[in-house]
Amino acid sequence: MEIKRKIASSPRPSRGRRVAADVAAGKRAFPFHSSQNCTRKLFRREIGTAGNRLFNSSNAQEKFRNFQLQEEFDTYDPKGNWFLQLNFLKKRSKITEIVAAKDVVFALAQSGVCAAFSRETNKKICYLNINPDEVIRSLFYNKNNESLITVSVYASDHFSTLKCRSTPIQYIRRGQPDAGFGLFGSESLKWPGFVEFDDVNGKVLTYSAQDGIYKVFDLKNYTHLYSISDEHVSEIKISPGIMLLIYERCASHVPLKILSIEDGTVLKDFKHLLHRNKKVDFIEQFNEKLLVKQDNENLQILDVRNSQLTEVSRTEFMTPSAFIFLYENQLFLTFRNRTVVVWNFRGELVTYFEDHLLWHPDCNTNNIYITTDQDLIISYCKSLPQESLDEEIVGSINISNILTGKCLAKICATDPNVEISPRRRGSSSPIVSTIREALDDVTALFYDEEKNEIYTGNRYGHVHVWSN
Repeated sequence: MEIKRKIASSPRPSRGRRVAADVAAGKRAFPFHSSQNCTRKLFRREIGTAGNRLFNSSNAQEKFRNFQLQEEFDTYDPKGNWFLQLNFLKKRSKITEIVAAKDVVFALAQSGVCAAFSRETNKKICYLNINPDEVIRSLFYNKNNESLITVSVYASDHFSTLKCRSTPIQYIRRGQPDAGFGLFGSESLKWPGFVEFDDVNGKVLTYSAQDGIYKVFDLKNYTHLYSISDEHVSEIKISPGIMLLIYERCASHVPLKILSIEDGTVLKDFKHLLHRNKKVDFIEQFNEKLLVKQDNENLQILDVRNSQLTEVSRTEFMTPSAFIFLYENQLFLTFRNRTVVVWNFRGELVTYFEDHLLWHPDCNTNNIYITTDQDLIISYCKSLPQESLDEEIVGSINISNILTGKCLAKICATDPNVEISPRRRGSSSPIVSTIREALDDVTALFYDEEKNEIYTGNRYGHVHVWSN
């Protein structure tokens, strides 16, 4: 689930589906980025009746009952990283991104090193860095062909150009990370260029700064579908089935176009009026709904089909730091000051979570997972003291129901039932971290829905596996 953001071209990893060559001076008229293609792959489904939701809630509580620490991986390996050329790649570094697929767990460290671990053997398989000067910036699992896409920069290129590579999971499991192939080699992905992977529509969007052209590719086979050449486009937002082209702002309005994501056909060409001399906080598109917010003004929700406008008072809806859109639920989550709330497109607050205070104030969505059914949110939170004001505030993994706001389960160091799995205590390679250490400063989180396992990474470069 992942917020789209542009990441600097310094040798540091990405934390989103959109990876750009630079952020400091990038082509960014609207600095707020949505998570329409959130990192956790929200698929379509019909929402059941209230009775079904009650059953699902009870089932979720049982699913996450008695979670224990099952395994520990370490991305830092002074003996195994000898081939890396850059000194910072050889240092212990915090985990910034976790992806799991087909019994393989991928952990990307802030340094740019990415390690693959087997859940069958619980051993490190290999590093994904196949070149000694390669700094991996972001990961994307392509379910269409069961491959992992890495986005990297290289010291030999002064970390200025994004390079994409696709490697089938089957080869990674064999310890052959170099069996992949390059993607989008014809594109010049230098600043302010970027690449964005859209799992919902099955598309890839690139922006080549050299020729000022946006291109859309098929995520299944990476074939080029069409191009958009318009120097006045300042931003593109992707929504199910469509793309919103945001043009350079005029004094009193902003020109907009809605295109079909499949072939680039223009579906609607219109202008949205703005308050003069007021900064635009964000412009977002969700299906037929356009969300516009300016500084110290009401939120506007425009139905682009019939021009019906709904406004939400600026005192009720304050500019959030991030969005997550829930496609079939017709809802969206907003994140602000460590809190999460759920809204509908009538401008009504639907859910306020009872126990879901996020640990990180900047809403790092690598610490948030939305399930495929869009009914649960799993986050790294602050576990507040229950009895004594002197009790230490610790981190916890909270699982909450999105539609009710109820906290269904927690993995917390102060819970005596949360412990290291008994089968690991006598292991020849015991878990080094304590429960408290494993839950201290979690920097990345991922939930494997098939295996019912939660993976967390921390500032020490460790990855922990939690399950029952």
